[in-house]
Amino acid sequence: MQAVQMAIPEVLILEPKVFGDERGFFFESFNQQTFQNLTGIKAHFVQDNHSKSAANVLRGLHYQIEQAQGKLVRVTAGEVFDVAVDIRRQSATFGQWVGVHLSAENKRQLWVPPGFAHGFVVLKDNTEFLYKTTDYYAPQHERCIRWDDPTINVEWPITQAPILSGKDQLGVALSQAEVFED
Repeated sequence: MQAVQMAIPEVLILEPKVFGDERGFFFESFNQQTFQNLTGIKAHFVQDNHSKSAANVLRGLHYQIEQAQGKLVRVTAGEVFDVAVDIRRQSATFGQWVGVHLSAENKRQLWVPPGFAHGFVVLKDNTEFLYKTTDYYAPQHERCIRWDDPTINVEWPITQAPILSGKDQLGVALSQAEVFED
């Protein structure tokens, strides 16, 4: 496995070593020791989540203001464009975003550290998205920033309005959002 730093250095793309032949493929999708040695991150994952979505569904930009979650995300069927937004007010990259295509074919994973809002848009029908979190889901602390916030200006690879949940339709602008102050 190798780690690729993105424009925001704390966000990492993890590319596994895949062994394949005419029978199929094998790869180690997670190994705590390898993850820690490769990234220097001592994350303790407590929850795994799995979602399935139709094409053009956009989920996010989500975060928990307390019980902040680091996320290790990947796709096992289909494809998404995955985005992390730095919402740590004291950070030099506050309000900036990075994005990457994650797919069943490329088998990449993305590390989204605590202190970041996270979202993705589904590019293929029947996409399955899996993620590990470093803290438990706490709905009372969940927040959402608008997917189309003009100050963040994510360049989503879509040509029509995305399908949003009711909760995501209520997302607020970054300028109005609770953010991480330390």
